[in-house]
Amino acid sequence: MRDFWGAFDGGGLEVRRSKGGGARLSGSFKYNSRAVLSDGGRSGRPRKESFASRAFSYRIDRQEEDIHILVGHDFGKPLASRGAGTLDIRDTDDAVLIEAEITPTIADTSHGRDALALLEAGLAVGLSPGFRLPPKRAVARPERIEEEPNDPSRGMHRALIRTITAALLFEFSLVTKPAYPDAQVEMRNWTLTNVAVPPRVHATSRWRA
Repeated sequence: MRDFWGAFDGGGLEVRRSKGGGARLSGSFKYNSRAVLSDGGRSGRPRKESFASRAFSYRIDRQEEDIHILVGHDFGKPLASRGAGTLDIRDTDDAVLIEAEITPTIADTSHGRDALALLEAGLAVGLSPGFRLPPKRAVARPERIEEEPNDPSRGMHRALIRTITAALLFEFSLVTKPAYPDAQVEMRNWTLTNVAVPPRVHATSRWRA
């Protein structure tokens, strides 16, 4: 790692510029933080989502598995990666912690300059994970779906809450509008299965993003 100076805060992210033109990016993805992904509109059911502690542990714990920091979930716009030795990623019960070095070469690309400009302006304020659920042969039930506790003020449209307990993490991307205000992250790429539904809904019903 190089000598870094000039820290600035991009919401849930911290960035420090280096004298050589690069930067160091620090951030975290908090577990057990619930996001409202849909309010259900006029007649639908709200959808909420969270990740259980260490839901991303499978690939994080295996150092041979590469994980990237990207712009806009585009592998053509990389900022850092574990395989390149520019990303340190650690898993804890509370959060995934990242420390990424954006080298001067990457910082001088068009997407690198754009990313740093958004961070400096406070417009890129969170991290969005790129992930998929593991195959059923590996993890039979990587998620659970529950109804929100009854609240008379919500009428018949109680939220369905999805908790992901196991997911394969491939990358984190910078985002401008995080879905989780306290964690400063945004969720993506989800298809629901094993839905726990109330009696009035047919048991074969499924959500699809």
